[in-house]
Amino acid sequence: MGENDESEIIEHHDDEEMEKMRTPRNQSQSFLESVASSEKDGYSSTQSSHRLLAYSDALISIIATVMILPVAHTKFQDNEELKQSIQALLTTKIAVYLMTFLIVTVAWAAHIRLFQVIERIDDTLALLNLACMMLITFLPYTFSLMATFPNNTLGILLFCACVMVIGLIQALIVLYGFSHPFLLNDQIQMPENQAYYKRRILEVIMRVPIMCLFASVFSVIFIQVSYIILAIVIFLPYISQCLKWIRSKAIGGQVEDSPDSVPFYTYHPSEPLRKERVEAFSDGVYAIVATLLILDICEDNVPDPSVVKKEFNNSLVAALQEYGPEYLAYFGSFATVGLLWFVHHSLFLHVTKATRLMGLFNTFSLAFVGGLPLAYQLTHEFPRGSRNELEAVQISCVIIFFAGLFQLAMWVTALFTERETLHPYVRYGGREHAFMLAKLSLYPCVALGTFVFTCVLSRFSTSIFHMMEIGVPFAFLVLRLLVRVALVLLRWLFCPARNDLDSVPVEEEDSQLPINDIVT
Repeated sequence: MGENDESEIIEHHDDEEMEKMRTPRNQSQSFLESVASSEKDGYSSTQSSHRLLAYSDALISIIATVMILPVAHTKFQDNEELKQSIQALLTTKIAVYLMTFLIVTVAWAAHIRLFQVIERIDDTLALLNLACMMLITFLPYTFSLMATFPNNTLGILLFCACVMVIGLIQALIVLYGFSHPFLLNDQIQMPENQAYYKRRILEVIMRVPIMCLFASVFSVIFIQVSYIILAIVIFLPYISQCLKWIRSKAIGGQVEDSPDSVPFYTYHPSEPLRKERVEAFSDGVYAIVATLLILDICEDNVPDPSVVKKEFNNSLVAALQEYGPEYLAYFGSFATVGLLWFVHHSLFLHVTKATRLMGLFNTFSLAFVGGLPLAYQLTHEFPRGSRNELEAVQISCVIIFFAGLFQLAMWVTALFTERETLHPYVRYGGREHAFMLAKLSLYPCVALGTFVFTCVLSRFSTSIFHMMEIGVPFAFLVLRLLVRVALVLLRWLFCPARNDLDSVPVEEEDSQLPINDIVT
């Protein structure tokens, strides 16, 4: 019994020693498990950023578009020359609208790139994004002050202060995201990439606030330089890329930022933007413009009951007949907005990747689309047959022409990098290439033709313009048939010997298309 008791004591002592040795290891292991569990809990408390981004896109598209209202609701006198009025508008309201639209879309593009880095959000990021949106919505007011008081420094100081604070908030979002790696893009979550990406992204984000800081300083010294600096902000990516190209040519070699390639947060025109967000923002602009048209109908074309009773013998139908031109202008303008959206939709249906340069042309196109309420307002503002009516119709043709032309420029830009940006069947030589070219060229050609006809037949300018607006939808319906007939005629005229060689069996032609299109 004594020997057994002694052996039990020795074994108990050995167990205690082993337990003491295991304790630090268990503590470190439990610490790592607690860290992993806390990170897992943090991930579980996050959510996808899709709804936040949809809200931000809707908000920014509204802010960018509603600035056309002060321009569209400018009242003209019948005895006032429209040219003089337009010149006055260009120096104030139209300039304010265009600059506001461009600056707001620059902020929106920065927002796209920021949330290509951060793919998940939590409560802190949602609140920081709301603060950023609040300051972006305040930018149009600062631009209004700058346009109304161009020689006063207060407007430009307020604008620069807003942009600098927006930059600081975006920098906070980046720092917060990198301190919680599970919020980041999968590619950036790798530890060896985080330090480089963090430094690179902060450098790009802070460039615009620093330029606005210089603009605010120069506003006190020489205010014209401040406006030049703000204009440079809009085209900063392309200026930066040109300077980089000049530097590479001067040095004689390619300038590389890092051995690691950066797919986003560069200043290269081919930098990819998230295609879905470009579509969402554009859809928001088209929807708002279409809605603004009906606001004018509801506000200006509802007769007063006393007038109906006194002048039209209580006949509402007779009273509404007085607004016939306004209704025609509304339906024509709505059809134009809707079909420009249809062309935009058709283009992005075949786009696989949107680049920064395509985004710039898309911004210009949307800026002119936002001017369509002004076109609607002008086309029925003046007496029939007057000089002002002719000039109003021609201004409307110019707006539609450039809205369609920049859509065509987007497609031409995509063709230069067609392997990365377009589906195979709309590339040069593809099955849908000619049809897509015709669809994108229709509005610029029709608007230009209408402008020429109104110059020759100025007496019928309004009738020609409305016929164009109503006739284009029917042209879209028969466009594919017209393109096929035109291609057959061209092939028959210029390549008669190759007709047999170029005939491709349906099965072979369809085999080059994606499976969804073959099924369709």
